[in-house]
This record gives sequence, structure tokens and C-alpha cells, in this order.
Amino acid sequence: MPVSPVVVRRVALANAVANGLIVVTGGAVRLTGSGLGCPTWPECTDGSITPTAELAGHGLIEFGNRLLTFVLAVVAIATVVVVWRSTRRELRKWAVGSFLGIPAQALLGGVTVLTGLNPWTVAAHFLVSMVLVAVATTLWLRSREPGVGGLLVRRPVAHLVTGIAVTVAAVQVFGTVVTGSGPHSGDPGAGRTGFDPELVSQLHADVVFLLIGLTVALLVALHATDSPGRVRRAARDLLMVELAQGVIGYVQYFTGLPIVLVLLHMAGAVLITAYTARLAWSVRGPRTEVEVQPPAEAFATTR
Repeated sequence: MPVSPVVVRRVALANAVANGLIVVTGGAVRLTGSGLGCPTWPECTDGSITPTAELAGHGLIEFGNRLLTFVLAVVAIATVVVVWRSTRRELRKWAVGSFLGIPAQALLGGVTVLTGLNPWTVAAHFLVSMVLVAVATTLWLRSREPGVGGLLVRRPVAHLVTGIAVTVAAVQVFGTVVTGSGPHSGDPGAGRTGFDPELVSQLHADVVFLLIGLTVALLVALHATDSPGRVRRAARDLLMVELAQGVIGYVQYFTGLPIVLVLLHMAGAVLITAYTARLAWSVRGPRTEVEVQPPAEAFATTR
């Protein structure tokens, strides 16, 4: 018997939530200085899988985050199983991609530990997590509809949505450079990028301003072309998350990067990624809806 669509949706949602939560817990590991609480990999210490008494709280925090990877793996495997047993064959690539990202992340996390929290491997670890959040979010959203139909917006508007997604990726990349240049390295002995924190923070802020401007332009275009409500809501919600994230970013910068605000900023990065994936999903309707024709095509059809 095939798995029901309700089960697929619920498991896919659990997978999306788990991918977001593990990013936040990973941030807590770095912000508490526990990045090398387990100084080796795949064991925690030489000859011990679990942390020893000498590692104290830092070892427990890092080891706890490693254990959460197994929880995420179980959820990802369950997602693959229910999708494969459902009638939604088009969801399989998303489920498999979400699962394959976990061993890739585990290996990258091991390299990060073995290189002493090199800021570039830490950045790569975070960016791969953002990709997995986007994949898991898209999988969940697509599982809620019977299939993917045609475009609901004009081609130029769809291109603008693509530009916003690319800009979000640039914001995330610059954000990791800022983190790699700042004080929260995950361990007192970890290296830094060597860049001027003030300079890279300004560059990061500039790209954020570009992102907000593009999102506002998208909202104007959507209302001017009387686009469907689902696309307008997705753009509106993304803008709200961007503005909230910008406020948190400025406050944390001018208050000396307190741990709580930095952790909130990381959670905001997860939300921006998820809401960007929602925006990209929203421009195509369910399979039952009719694609919006560009003006030239529409004119040719009526002749």
C-alpha cells in the first residue's frame, strides 16, 4: 500500500524542522567555545567515542551536537522511505538529496575538527547546511500540492525571484566571512581569516541592502501585475524576515556581538533561507493551474 500524502507531508515537515534546528545547535557549540570539545573525529578523543571527564561541559556540548546528527539521519531516512512508497515520484530527488547531504556534512564536520576549526571549513559547513535547509523546505512545500504546474508570474518577475535567491546566497557567503573574522571562533586556539572585521561587516551589510531593495522591487512588480496572492505573501513574508534579520545584525554589531543575539542571527539566516525557498516555490502553481502566458504568446494565441 502506498503511503498517504498526509504522512509524506508530516515527515517532510519534520525533516525541514530538523535541518533548521541542527544549524542553531551547531551555532550554540561555536558560541560557547565548544567547537573542539571533542578534539578529534570520528571519535571524541583518542580511544573514546564519548567525552571524558577532562573535557567537562565543552565536551558534552560538542558530543551532544554530534548525536543530533544521528537524529537528523533517522528523520532523513524516514523521509526517503515514505516518499519512495508514495505515488509522488517527482519528490524522490529532493528526498535523496536531503539524505545525501547528511554524510557529506558529517565528513565536512570531521575535517573542520581535524583542521582545528579552520574558518573556511567552518564556513563551508554552514553553507552546506543552508543548502540542505532549502532542499528540505522545498520538499515539504512540494509535498503539500499534487504536482508542479506552470509559472504563475511573468518571466521577468520569475527572473527577479532568481536574482533574489542568488543575492541571498551571496549574503550567506559574506556572513560566513564576517563570522570567520570575528571573535566567536568556537575555540580560543582557532584561526581567523585575517580580514578586517569592520570592512567585511560593511560589505555584508551592503549586500543585505541590495537584497532588501530587490525584494521591495519584487513586491511592487507583483502588485503592478496583479500576481497571485501566494507569490505576494511569500515576497512580503521574506521582506519581513529580512528586515528583522537586519535589525538583529545591526544591534549585535553595535553591542559587541552578545552570544544570544548572534544565535538569533543564525536562526534568522535559517529562516531567510527557508522563506527564499518558499518564494521560489510559490511562482509555480499546482499542476492543475494554468501557466501565465507572456504578452507576445498571449497575443499570438488570440489571433
